[in-house]
Amino acid sequence: MFGTNDSSHGRFTLLGFSEHPHLERILFGIILVAYLLTLVGNTTIILVSRLDPHLHTPMYYFLTHLSFLDLTFTTSSIPQLLYNLHGPDKTISFMGCALQLFLFLGLGGVECLLLAVMAYDRFVAVCKPLHYMVIMSPRLCLGLVLVAWVCGVANSLAMSPVTLLLPRCEHHHVDHYLCEMPALIRMACVNTVPIEGTVFVLAVVIVLSPLAFILVSYSYIVRAVLQMRSALGMKKAFNTCGSHLTVVLLFYGNIIYIYMQPGNSSSQDQGKFLTLFYNIVTPLLNPLIYTLRNKEVKGALRRLLLGMREAGKE
Repeated sequence: MFGTNDSSHGRFTLLGFSEHPHLERILFGIILVAYLLTLVGNTTIILVSRLDPHLHTPMYYFLTHLSFLDLTFTTSSIPQLLYNLHGPDKTISFMGCALQLFLFLGLGGVECLLLAVMAYDRFVAVCKPLHYMVIMSPRLCLGLVLVAWVCGVANSLAMSPVTLLLPRCEHHHVDHYLCEMPALIRMACVNTVPIEGTVFVLAVVIVLSPLAFILVSYSYIVRAVLQMRSALGMKKAFNTCGSHLTVVLLFYGNIIYIYMQPGNSSSQDQGKFLTLFYNIVTPLLNPLIYTLRNKEVKGALRRLLLGMREAGKE
């Protein structure tokens, strides 16, 4: 199945943005700053959600998992990208490539399902507020998160080996900045229509089904919000749901474009920048979206900072 460059001892060359060498230094600086801010922002969300008792609710439990996902997701590929942008070496080992592919597919799948879980949480909070804490019990929350993780990892376990085992006739140049499935499929020297069909079917299950569930949930939420008599309640519902919906639109807009046409090579540069947006910009914006639009998180941040200041004085 493998050529000499496709063995476990071989290496791949990540072409990345090497066709635009004048952009590499600029991209290095921008991506480094964005990555560091992503680490700080998502780590802050996790710490605040865990340390502040006021945020020990299902919504922030799921948000903590989303931030952890974003941290892991960006770290699976951005350090390698920074290394490749900084110097002439653009190579990655076969095992490194396999790990990137597995994490990218697995974590992306988990996030699709987790966003659907968060939509269900908002649906219960807005449409069934009196039964919210009974329905969204700690046991159910844990179960929903476990289902998201199991399904995402199972999707990756199904697709990663199939993609890596495609015959490449000694081609080892990946026209991307990471070992992403569409780029690896384009390297194959055999008919990839069957695997593209499989990818499309799995994308419908892992990507479009959760998206359809989210849209249905929000149709009920919007209807419930419009029936509210309290302007304050309506504003609070729109704020919390608006943050989640903004994250959903950012995430799904890119992933649908990339994975619903895996073998399409008509606009590879565009695909690289879209993947970069999906890989670094969305995880960077998520903490900002949730903190800037959410008084509870801003209040928790203030309490945490005041507590640290008082502890420092002592």
